[in-house]
Amino acid sequence: MRSHPAFVQFWLARICSGFGFQMLSVAVGWQIYAITGRALDLGLIGLVQFFPSVVLALPAGHVADQFERRRIVLLGQWVDMLAIAVLAAISLAHLAHEAIILALVFVIGVAKAFEFPAMQSMLPALVPSSTLPRAMASSAAAGQAAMIMGPAVGGLLYVAGAGTVYTVCALLYLAAVLLMAHLRYEHAQPRREPATLKSLFAGVHFIRRRPDVLGVISLDLFAVLLGGATALLPIFAKDILHTGPWGLGLLRAAPAVGALLMSLWLAHHTMERRVGPIMFASVAGFGVATLVFAVSATLWLSLAALFALGAFDMVSMVIRGALVQLDTPDDMRGRVSAVNAIFINTSNQLGEFESGLLAAWLGAVNATLIGGVGTLLVVGLWMALFPTLRRRQRLHAEPELALAPAGADTP
Repeated sequence: MRSHPAFVQFWLARICSGFGFQMLSVAVGWQIYAITGRALDLGLIGLVQFFPSVVLALPAGHVADQFERRRIVLLGQWVDMLAIAVLAAISLAHLAHEAIILALVFVIGVAKAFEFPAMQSMLPALVPSSTLPRAMASSAAAGQAAMIMGPAVGGLLYVAGAGTVYTVCALLYLAAVLLMAHLRYEHAQPRREPATLKSLFAGVHFIRRRPDVLGVISLDLFAVLLGGATALLPIFAKDILHTGPWGLGLLRAAPAVGALLMSLWLAHHTMERRVGPIMFASVAGFGVATLVFAVSATLWLSLAALFALGAFDMVSMVIRGALVQLDTPDDMRGRVSAVNAIFINTSNQLGEFESGLLAAWLGAVNATLIGGVGTLLVVGLWMALFPTLRRRQRLHAEPELALAPAGADTP
């Protein structure tokens, strides 16, 4: 990957923004839980990010296919940086209130709704298609490396106050902005077309005609929606494992450690065979690791379960991401990535709300157990509904299977 300077710069920018965002997540979660003490409020953090990601996804995809994608990412990161700077100011001035924090997280959610499809669509233009899966693994490694140190450092810095964490986050986003501003991104501008209903929903129609793409995107939605328990980590850290902000930082970092080690391996080894079975097995492993985490009462076992969870999720994430990008033509990547963003953000942000709601009703342990079992059930159901995906051998498009009707087995 070092032979592609633009990709290296993109990679460094992702480290900075990813590092800052993970520190931000620790600080926001701990600050709101310290203010209110209510599990449901942790779910609201996910909800206020989920709402703009869904409402703005299709327009954001259209914009990503009509304008220079680098400039869209750059503008979004400027907004992120300014919102985080306001969080730092109100925290340092002791004016932080739950409603203000959630409102600023909402603003960040709006910016990221436009950033995501543009950033996802940039990557295929930075490296040759033959190395795209490895580039995606390297890019994911950057995010996971940030997740390893970000939560731990965020938890340690929180001892000095939330304002200190937010200030460091804002500086990291400033570094990402400077890197992105000077990135050489050469990409032919598409022919401009008005934002009609047909163009806005073009990504949806494309995905409906590609069962393999529909299968991987929807699998992520339902499996992670049910299996994600990251929103509950402050509860597990404080009430079950009896640790403090430093322990929360370790818990948030553990999945990233597993994911980083796996992504480093994937960055040097191209998956050539049985990508469909490997993906389903990885999602099933994610569900089993969630169950182990739910029943754990010791910090070391919880960290081991989250480590395995991150490793399994990285394998399926790289397969899903590469398959979607390689099966999609460039002039559709923004809109398809936008639809993918709806599914990803639904599984992450709405999943956090679902976890917080279930935890408020049934307790954190029972909510996580239900999620793990639900993930395993989804894997079995999707293997039956998408047989061509179940048997898919390679990441590159397989024309004879690409247009097969979902749910219809082939001889």
